[in-house]
Amino acid sequence: MLIPPSKLDRFLPYGKQDITDADVAAVTEVLHSDFLTQGPAVPAFEKAQAQLAGARHGVAMNSATSALHAACLALGLGPGQTLWTSPITFVASANCALYCGAQVDFVDIDPATLNLCPLALEVKLRRAEANGTLPAIVVPVHFGGQSCDMAAIGRLAKRYRFKVIEDASHAVGARHEGTPVGACTHSDITVFSYHPVKIITTGEGGMALTNDDALASRLQLLRSHGITRDEAQMDDASEGPWYYQQVGLGFNYRMTDLQAALGISQLTRLQAYVTRRNALATRYQELLAGLLLRTQALLPSTLSAYHLFTVQLTDPARRRGVFEALRAAGIGVNVHYIPVHLQPHYRRMGFAVGQFPHAEAYYAGAMSLPMFPGMDNGDVARVTSLLRSLLS
Repeated sequence: MLIPPSKLDRFLPYGKQDITDADVAAVTEVLHSDFLTQGPAVPAFEKAQAQLAGARHGVAMNSATSALHAACLALGLGPGQTLWTSPITFVASANCALYCGAQVDFVDIDPATLNLCPLALEVKLRRAEANGTLPAIVVPVHFGGQSCDMAAIGRLAKRYRFKVIEDASHAVGARHEGTPVGACTHSDITVFSYHPVKIITTGEGGMALTNDDALASRLQLLRSHGITRDEAQMDDASEGPWYYQQVGLGFNYRMTDLQAALGISQLTRLQAYVTRRNALATRYQELLAGLLLRTQALLPSTLSAYHLFTVQLTDPARRRGVFEALRAAGIGVNVHYIPVHLQPHYRRMGFAVGQFPHAEAYYAGAMSLPMFPGMDNGDVARVTSLLRSLLS
């Protein structure tokens, strides 16, 4: 297949931010203001995001990784406890437990939805209950932008008494059964990411959302050194308007006003971004029909944010050749993800090949195709045409 030189000259990444003049103006306004950080933009962004997601509180942080760590600490995770998550995720979903001195284990994915499988979770919980090793926290990951079956996971959380943190880094703007992801209907905390390739961006950044006032207060302390100026949180009376106390051990996980201003501006286009990503996904599905590959199945009543559009080659032995050919043609495919339990750090903990077969089978043939709002239908046709020629 011949590709016009003009197309070869344009590299098509798997993901890309969309920055408008309005975004630039919002950031510039902060640059000319009195506050570059710890000013009014961060609470305004938190309020706007929480309202859109249907949550009571939003606590902005400098990354989703920071938000996951703080969420674990806010829920009391520590040594002698275990967090369970999906093996098909970025390593941060598991690392957050290790930061707290806790242990990590995994629950295999549903091979159709690619999300943590509620049936596998239930089987594992029964065994853990029998031998006294129930998890303190489960972190379902909304892979690719599609919500996990949170109602099923929420029922299990009540039965087996574990806390739930939704890792919704891929799913800002997604919905399930009519409810926005982030409403925390079946979880204690939801975490969003605003990395440049995500649905909206703040450069780097993340947010923890919750409906629990006490959890929100803990998250706010954890992101800023454990320091408070609120006398109600102090151990003893304030000495004056300058006074603050460190009432616990926290971190510098704060988001800047520059980032928050960008986030506020980007939020105004969130619905348009999700709509466009879904239109691109529909076009991909149409043009990929009949090829020897599988795509992520959606749960009923689900609106995915489509952070990723992944395919699985039915013949994994062909993945590398196809991947390299696409890259050579200027199509920036990627692979999401190498199963976390197969990373050397986790293998040294005792994890091994064969423990989570659905995750490993998915990875063997997985590729992420370009997916971002700035693409047009011609870009989708270019990707699928070359893919068809390589697989035929």
